[in-house]
Amino acid sequence: MTISTELIKELRQKTSAGVLACREALEECNGDLEKAVAILEERGLAAAAKRAGRETRNGILDLYSHGEGRVGVMVEVNCETDFVARTEVFRHFAHEVALQIAANSPRWILTEDVPEAVIKDEQQVARKWALESGKPEKVIDRIVEGRLKKFFDENCLLCQTYIRDDSKTIDGLLKEMIASTGENIIIQRFQRWEVGENID
Repeated sequence: MTISTELIKELRQKTSAGVLACREALEECNGDLEKAVAILEERGLAAAAKRAGRETRNGILDLYSHGEGRVGVMVEVNCETDFVARTEVFRHFAHEVALQIAANSPRWILTEDVPEAVIKDEQQVARKWALESGKPEKVIDRIVEGRLKKFFDENCLLCQTYIRDDSKTIDGLLKEMIASTGENIIIQRFQRWEVGENID
């Protein structure tokens, strides 16, 4: 089957994968766009996992000010080489992460960053709510698990839904970047400030 350049272009827009990878994925599934997206996502996840241990000593600090200076964000995003750090696509990604932080106020990057004491508090609150609501004992653990997942989705940057595309998480966006650049990329740290916060 001949794969049209229009179809390759459409797949590239959806996945940010390279031309050759898009062509191969489309050929593999006889031009089925959705199946090709799934193939590339699967390969991207595998590639991201392989690169996870590689050192990231280059990168960028993105500074973002929102609402006429009422909210400020600084985020550090790291990659393996200065070459990738200077690319427009990498800088755009870092800026999108800063926008996400400004809009959704995450408290941590990963679920692993959440202190154990905070997790226990959230579990206790969820359990108490479930018991007071008269939920059956057999479903309480599932309710607690669901409430904890929601807490992570709201408060951990990589779990959050991407503000520009609710079909993706920030973790998914990061994995797309890793797949498209061929480098390990990490969101190292961030800080968000809002005028008037923490003022008694």
